[in-house]
Amino acid sequence: MLKNSTRLSFLCLAAQRVSLRAETQRQILKIAGPAWVAQRGKKDDSSTSNLSALFKPVPVRSNPDDINIGAELTGSLDKAELLKVLNKFSQKREIKTLCMENGLDIYLQQQAFASFRRYCMEAENLQADLHITVSDILQGAGHVDDIFPYFLRHAKQIFPHLDCMDDLKKISDLRTPANWYPNARAINRKIIFHSGPTNSGKTYHAMERFLTAKSGVYCGPLKLLATEVFHKSNERGTSCDLITGEERKFARGDGSPSAHVSCTVEMTSVTNPYEVAVVDEIQLLRDPQRGWAWTRAFLGLIAEEIHVCGEAGCAEMLQKICATTGESLEIRHYKRLTELSVEDRALGTLENVLPGDCIVCFSKNDIYAVSREIEARGKEVAVIYGGLPPGTKLAQAAKFNDINNSCKVMVATDAIGMGLNLSIRRIIFYSLIKPTMNEKGEKEMDTISVSAALQIAGRAGRYGTQWEEGFVTTYKAEDLSTLRNLLRSTPDPLTQAGLHPTADQIELYAYHLPNSTLSNLMDIFVSLSTVDDSLYFMCNTEDFKFLAEMIQHVPLPLRGRYVFCCAPINKRMPFVCSMFLKFARQYSRNEPMTFDWLMSHCGWPFVMPKTILDLVHLEAVFDVMDLYLWFSYRFMDLFPDARNVRDAQKELDDIIQQGVFQITKLLKNSETATSNNTPDEDSFEINRKRNHYLRQPRGAAIRGRLTERLLAQGLLTPAMLQELKREWNEGPTRSTDSDDDDDPKPKSRFRKRKIK
Repeated sequence: MLKNSTRLSFLCLAAQRVSLRAETQRQILKIAGPAWVAQRGKKDDSSTSNLSALFKPVPVRSNPDDINIGAELTGSLDKAELLKVLNKFSQKREIKTLCMENGLDIYLQQQAFASFRRYCMEAENLQADLHITVSDILQGAGHVDDIFPYFLRHAKQIFPHLDCMDDLKKISDLRTPANWYPNARAINRKIIFHSGPTNSGKTYHAMERFLTAKSGVYCGPLKLLATEVFHKSNERGTSCDLITGEERKFARGDGSPSAHVSCTVEMTSVTNPYEVAVVDEIQLLRDPQRGWAWTRAFLGLIAEEIHVCGEAGCAEMLQKICATTGESLEIRHYKRLTELSVEDRALGTLENVLPGDCIVCFSKNDIYAVSREIEARGKEVAVIYGGLPPGTKLAQAAKFNDINNSCKVMVATDAIGMGLNLSIRRIIFYSLIKPTMNEKGEKEMDTISVSAALQIAGRAGRYGTQWEEGFVTTYKAEDLSTLRNLLRSTPDPLTQAGLHPTADQIELYAYHLPNSTLSNLMDIFVSLSTVDDSLYFMCNTEDFKFLAEMIQHVPLPLRGRYVFCCAPINKRMPFVCSMFLKFARQYSRNEPMTFDWLMSHCGWPFVMPKTILDLVHLEAVFDVMDLYLWFSYRFMDLFPDARNVRDAQKELDDIIQQGVFQITKLLKNSETATSNNTPDEDSFEINRKRNHYLRQPRGAAIRGRLTERLLAQGLLTPAMLQELKREWNEGPTRSTDSDDDDDPKPKSRFRKRKIK
């Protein structure tokens, strides 16, 4: 019976081999002769080669438990002779041409030939049909070309994209993004573009319509702007909720949603209907990293009226996009409400700094150097840069805006360009060179754009403040002519809006290419994507891929991995990246990240920074808490203590504020390397007390006298307490400040009091 079964298998295989051999011969005859000569002279397209390099071969191994039917039918194969046949097969020009016709370019051919050769030489049990074909060739009863069907089968196993390339291209066809939002296309939307420069009132008019609507959504570029709209709307009597990546606030006490929402643009809902939507800073459609969010909001919002605010250069592109959706664009033009003048002279020296001045720098080192030099001249400075927490930025802005405060000078980065209401008399560009990211995600140094120059300079002279007339100049005399040219110019019109792959699209790719990494899937998607270049571009995915590669070794489900890679992280901060990786590991183990767990990694309780490095570290800790809160709204079960983390973050914000207030002292300490990281008795005792406190249940509040509570929590040590007693008993020493001597009414002094 077994003999008959084997004979039947042999007959079936023989018939199949005859059919495959005939098909192979037909294909070879089709491309033989002159056709091959023409193909031979053709150069490979470099873009195709680059694309092929993205596809990684999937290992293919034979199953040693399978019965070696081929050996039973034809006997064992001579491996040395087999190697000669395989080498001859891989070197035939006709075979290479057949490979090209089946989607295998030179790069893929090399990979496939090497894999096929290794498989044939190392496999204990070759597939029966391949074994018999090779046996026939070795015995002179077959032709080397007969191997091609089996080679092609192997190539499709190690490169699964060969069978689904059309499907992959269809998934990554991004030429009509307007069709991704059928609900928005189903209604007749009225789109109004409020066009004008900074301080022209364009956003004000859009917001007035928002506040009077039955329902509305405001989409802003920054948390600060979204929070400002949230507060102002509720103050005006319009119940409004707040939604950012890290925070949700309901205006109503019962937690029910309001008809109005203020959100960051990435959090915009394209499923909820509204009467009015406001999309602020629409020119950020062109942003290489975040432009996709504005494109999504503009195309996907389900609103009867959509008010977009931004630069005049957006008009033509918005009209073209509206043409693809069958909508019209109404344009309302606005002019600047106050005068802005370029001064005839550069500042030259920081001795010439006056009240109401804001010196704009494009690096932290310049911020530190300028701040220290100004304070050395006896002038108090407010400092704002992108890495500061929102609360600290607002505190510094309030300090600068307060006419009764002694702080009259600000040093800031271009973070002041949007999101903060500042009363600035004069903008001084410390430099016009700014580090930027190119399309490849590489850092470059270049002169600021016309748009950036106008945006920053426009912050001088704000309508309704003490400085209604604004001035602008540079620190260096050689930069002044460049600045004049920038401010005279019109920003380049927008030509393209950003797009980005969605989670659903990447998930479909993973279905077809199950062995590819997420970073690899993103590369393949971008390379295969088809975009209407006249309107759109693919946003930079380098940050996404950076995070994907960082957690590639961590076992995560695809959807969860995608969400992790969308997290807002500054990849230049090692501590934040380290905590991100720890979050991913905890998530993969399904272990909740509690408040105690997070605080034990962040160095709680926090202490005042002594050096700039300490301050930078606290800023990184603040970002880690932001990251925790961001995850807490996406994985609530595993990030359960958002409320406690938010409370600790407010405490940290206050400490960072105090550190920024004394930034000059931190800079001086940095030179002497006096850091909180220096181990001493107090820090050792604090760590010991803190660890003891963290092991206690969170619900058990520590009661008793203030001193006892501080000692128990590790915030105060016995040595520190004795020092406080000595200072209190000695009393404050009389200041030698000349202002006190001239004061006819001496200020009251603390009365000496002994601590028993």
